[in-house]
Amino acid sequence: MRIAVLTGAGISAESGLSTFRDAGGLWEGHDIYEVASIDGYKRNPQLVLEFYNMRRKQLKEVTPNAAHYSLAALESKHHVKIITQNVDDLHERAGSKSVIHLHGELFKVRSSLNPSLIYDWFDDLSQENKCELGSPLRPHIVWFGEEVPLIPLAAEIVANCELLLVIGTSLLVYPAASLIHYTDCPIIYIDQNPASISSIPESKLKVYASKATTGLASCIEDLRL
Repeated sequence: MRIAVLTGAGISAESGLSTFRDAGGLWEGHDIYEVASIDGYKRNPQLVLEFYNMRRKQLKEVTPNAAHYSLAALESKHHVKIITQNVDDLHERAGSKSVIHLHGELFKVRSSLNPSLIYDWFDDLSQENKCELGSPLRPHIVWFGEEVPLIPLAAEIVANCELLLVIGTSLLVYPAASLIHYTDCPIIYIDQNPASISSIPESKLKVYASKATTGLASCIEDLRL
């Protein structure tokens, strides 16, 4: 079976990573638009770099949870492609082989001059760090106010899947939230506070109002995946 999986902050929250959805628009005490927008970066690059340095350190301290491992295990039986809104590497660490990061990757940086120059980066990033062209390096993150270049690829995957799993996302962030409209296949939606999706026929949608770990375990058992 061709299974597409769209994951959000909820799946990583169970590993101990902070989310801004549940904190009044704040991320570790910072206004989200100050540290995760292109305008915020232009106003105060040092603040933004320090924020992502902090997030990079936090990511090193956590590990994948049961939901990450369950998705990786599905690859032994099915053709699974994961589309994640998360910038962490927990899917990969759990063993998933096909992961598309819509919003970038925390352990990568890129040239401010040439976005195609991308480098692995696991330590602190400062304004003094330059790419090979002499341009400052910035986090390889898609910020608010920027295009999401991998959306067409994600839409193609969703359009060709036979089952869509939506896990740990509020479906409030676009264009990622629009991906559910690219398929006519059954959709499983797992989230502690699932959004109402009136546009999806009830016959095509099953909702598990629970955490990613428990909801995914129940889904796999119910569907005998």
